[in-house]
Amino acid sequence: MTPGKADPACYAMVHPGLEEVAGEEIAQELGGDIKKSGLGIVVFRLPDIDRSILELRTTEDVFLLAWGTDQLSYRAEDLERLRRWTQREPDWGRLLQIHHAIRPKPKGKPTYHLVAQMIGVHGYRRIDALKAMAQGLAGKFPASWKPADENAAIEFWLTINGASAVCGLRLSDRTMRHRTYKHEHLPASLRPTMAAAMVRLADLKPKQVIVDPMCGAGTILAEVHAATRSRRLHDGSGWNLTVLGGDLDAHHVRAAESNVRKIGPTRLSPWDARCLPLDDQSVDRVISNPPFGKQLSSPGEIGPLYQAVAVEMNRVLRSGGKAVLLVADVDALRQAVQGLPWRRTRQVNVRVLGQRAAILVYRKD
Repeated sequence: MTPGKADPACYAMVHPGLEEVAGEEIAQELGGDIKKSGLGIVVFRLPDIDRSILELRTTEDVFLLAWGTDQLSYRAEDLERLRRWTQREPDWGRLLQIHHAIRPKPKGKPTYHLVAQMIGVHGYRRIDALKAMAQGLAGKFPASWKPADENAAIEFWLTINGASAVCGLRLSDRTMRHRTYKHEHLPASLRPTMAAAMVRLADLKPKQVIVDPMCGAGTILAEVHAATRSRRLHDGSGWNLTVLGGDLDAHHVRAAESNVRKIGPTRLSPWDARCLPLDDQSVDRVISNPPFGKQLSSPGEIGPLYQAVAVEMNRVLRSGGKAVLLVADVDALRQAVQGLPWRRTRQVNVRVLGQRAAILVYRKD
């Protein structure tokens, strides 16, 4: 679609803590100009709004921005402002035109759905904010459109977080955050967008050997393939990565096989991450989400487990290789890598299942 003066900004919803990583993907992959980032929202402009926006991996959802504010009062008077902004600020015709170009209208009468989300304590209810948005939308689209609770062709969203709010048209659907490959789910299974962020932080290169020694349902392995399958070398050939994974639990390995089977060639084995059947210095990247000590093992076992796994990761990792690890007990991991020739190059603080956690990136020097 040819950009013009009327082209809107876009925004992405991301897992809290991943705003910077998602912004880097938007800028590097789509040429986006990041305008604002925080509270799980990344606002950006694109040189050309097309279906490539739906290929982002680290974002939960993407939208055309109708309006946004950081000046809500938390009081009931906000409702009239929400209604007025929805009614007067956007060029809804232009927004719908762009939406239809990216998500073609289905045959028959289009269906629509209104969504309101609200975080924080306000002097009004979420349903009140939803009604205010609905009042502002009156007459903005044909009366023949039918409301639908699920699988609507067009979704209007209002998201309120404290004093901030954004309103827009949803371009993505549930497959952006949930993925189509994930058939098997396990307790404490990693969110695909979180796994995609870890893969992005690993900075993969052609012909590398990648391993997840505690692969669970295989989400990280699937995201390795998804991030690189369209990459090509100068001669047109693919990246030719070697992707390895394993887990102590054979049931987890079977789940990973089910999830990864159709995405890309992956060697999966039942193994103990403390004694990997891999040669010394044979791996370029280790990307993994070790147990947090909640669902999968007791907290007292975390320290000794991390120490044994870190030693084994170091053994198989080549000089110059990288390890990207998502953990809740950052101190336990730091103690585990003490004495290893590892240098921490980045830390991204996140929340996983309501718990503080961090993605740590190490380089073996």
